[in-house]
Amino acid sequence: MSAASSVKRWPGWVLLAFVVAGCLAYGVTRDAGARTPEERVEEISKQLACPICNGETVYESRNTASASIRAEIKNQVSTTDASDDAIIAYVVQQFGAKTQLLPRASGFESLVWVIPGVALVCAGVGLFFSFRKWRTNVDTVPDAADRARVEAAMAAEDSGES
Repeated sequence: MSAASSVKRWPGWVLLAFVVAGCLAYGVTRDAGARTPEERVEEISKQLACPICNGETVYESRNTASASIRAEIKNQVSTTDASDDAIIAYVVQQFGAKTQLLPRASGFESLVWVIPGVALVCAGVGLFFSFRKWRTNVDTVPDAADRARVEAAMAAEDSGES
């Protein structure tokens, strides 16, 4: 493969990367439309951890603590016009930090979100340099020294077989 043909392929890959990134960004940020109060209660309760059970959300858990949290969420949704984040902050304040299922994206807890991305970028850079190092150059032509080594090896093999 010549250097010119590998350069010609880069714009296509870059364009593909931008299209994929754009589609992912659109899919993540698009609004699902108006939600009913029941859908809001369900979504908020899926973002909070049960203070008693290990590994269960308030939505999944059926104990009394989770039932009271769901009732409080339903009360907040029906009586106030607070956002989902404000209701989650209220529940965390009322029932304790153990109910916060996802770590905050600020302060020390932001490392939970940052470190995997940094590791992925480092792995990609490492793979890039490894593949670049391993790439064989197809333009190399054997010289006289290479031919002499091959002939000597073949002669040694022939003399060893007879």
